[in-house]
Amino acid sequence: MRYVGPYRTVFILTSVLTIVLAVLSPIRPLLIQYAVDNFIVIPDPSNLFRITILMIILLILEAIFQFLQAYLANWIGQSVIRDIRVQVFQKITGFRLRFIDQTPLGTLVTRVISDIETIADIFSQGVLIIIGDILKLIVVIIFMFVTDWKLALFSMAPVPVLLVATNIFKNYIKRAFQDVRTAVAELNTFVQEHLTGMIIVKAFAKERREYKRFTDINKRHRDAHIRTVWANSIFFPVVEILSAVSIALLVWWGAGEVLKEHTTVGSLMAFILYIYMLYRPIRQLADRFNILQMGMVSSERVFKLIDKDENIKQYGATRISRLKGEINFKDVWFAYSNEDWILKNINFNVEAGSTIAFVGSTGAGKTTIINLIGRFYEFQKGQISIDNADIRSYQRTDLRTAIGIVLQDVFLFSDTIFNNITLGDASITLETVRNAAKKVGADKFINRLPGGYDFNVGERGGMLSSGQRQLIAFIRAYVYNPSVLILDEATSSIDSETERLIQQAIDVLTENRTALIIAHRLATVKKADKIIVLDKGEIIEEGSHSELIKLEGAYQKLFELQFDGDLS
Repeated sequence: MRYVGPYRTVFILTSVLTIVLAVLSPIRPLLIQYAVDNFIVIPDPSNLFRITILMIILLILEAIFQFLQAYLANWIGQSVIRDIRVQVFQKITGFRLRFIDQTPLGTLVTRVISDIETIADIFSQGVLIIIGDILKLIVVIIFMFVTDWKLALFSMAPVPVLLVATNIFKNYIKRAFQDVRTAVAELNTFVQEHLTGMIIVKAFAKERREYKRFTDINKRHRDAHIRTVWANSIFFPVVEILSAVSIALLVWWGAGEVLKEHTTVGSLMAFILYIYMLYRPIRQLADRFNILQMGMVSSERVFKLIDKDENIKQYGATRISRLKGEINFKDVWFAYSNEDWILKNINFNVEAGSTIAFVGSTGAGKTTIINLIGRFYEFQKGQISIDNADIRSYQRTDLRTAIGIVLQDVFLFSDTIFNNITLGDASITLETVRNAAKKVGADKFINRLPGGYDFNVGERGGMLSSGQRQLIAFIRAYVYNPSVLILDEATSSIDSETERLIQQAIDVLTENRTALIIAHRLATVKKADKIIVLDKGEIIEEGSHSELIKLEGAYQKLFELQFDGDLS
């Protein structure tokens, strides 16, 4: 309900319309009773015509109010889910990378799209409609007892049984819908993962196996839905039977009362209409409970995500526009969980404007160091400072803006080359992008593409080769003119010709700025001012290329393996 706050006026108007409708509907049987007893049993055509016109006007008003109530309730629902969806997306983008790594993407997609869509139904077909139905029931019951309390008691005799059945149905359907939402999340996760990794499925001829797995998940989804259908299939006939029993009791007792002249024909007709008005909302309440239960299950999942404390704390308030780029690690320890240390007692210093390279086997901790500098993960011990200030003292957004990153696995959005380079920054012009592309050496291949810089690269940049994607990433880093440049395995998956272009681009990019390079190809780091060798999360050697060769240690062995003993 907190999300309804900005739309309070519309919500109040919708609530008023709901109350008005609850009162208007039961008036019609009252008018019919009056017409039968006063203008039909005792014929009075002129007054019968007038009361008929009054009932028509009442029906038209009711139709108008129903339209407004339904429209406004849906409008509130859509407005609320828009706000919730924006908040959830903002929350997810602020989560630690560790949480994103550990959570299936399909589950997060389900939360943002499917679950939130279900919440809209709480407002459009749930809460307000349930309140309206309950009010209508109360008004109908009051009218029935005021008209004839004996007829009311007889006709409502089956209602306690109906209430018990409704409560059993409500509890069962909630459990069933929880299973449905879980199955939907599993389906989304499976489909997203396997469409993304379809090349692996095909390459290893695992289509049949994955088909069977999908069939099993889909079966669980079907079975969960069937349990909801089963509950509905039992409950609705029960309502119909009890409704028929009420009518039967009413006719049996009421006919006798009419013959004894204890009640009127109009009252009996009004009561028949009241019974339909009584049972129809109760039957519809079951549908509303279905919607409400689905909404409750979905909202529980969504709000659990909103309440999750997985954000990296902002801490710092220091604003920066430009860094010198001096980086210092002092006694830094880091673990993804508990004390399973990935980095152990890391100490090194990077002078502003210098180039430092990290080498070592896979899993040595090279990329983890880079992630700590950008505060994508939080370290547990020690201190990391840039320009002699703790990185936690800086505004996180400013810090990341000042650091340019080119990753091994370049991610491109399904958009134009120009938009993938600028990332929507209106201050970066096409001329700036062209100049950067020329410096990097990518202008020629871009101009050969259909549409040039307006060429759509497809999902994840699938229309480009891995080398071309790397060059796009270099241009992106260049146009943002970062103070610190990070190259994470930026030449590991490209051909020799593209590597030559990127080697030239690296010289341009690293000029007059601090550069941190991670590379398996040691030829790319020979020119670095300092090379740090990592093994199992610890620094085992550091120095220039020539200094490390003279040590005849781990770096020399790595170099010999790559260059067949050529140490030049």
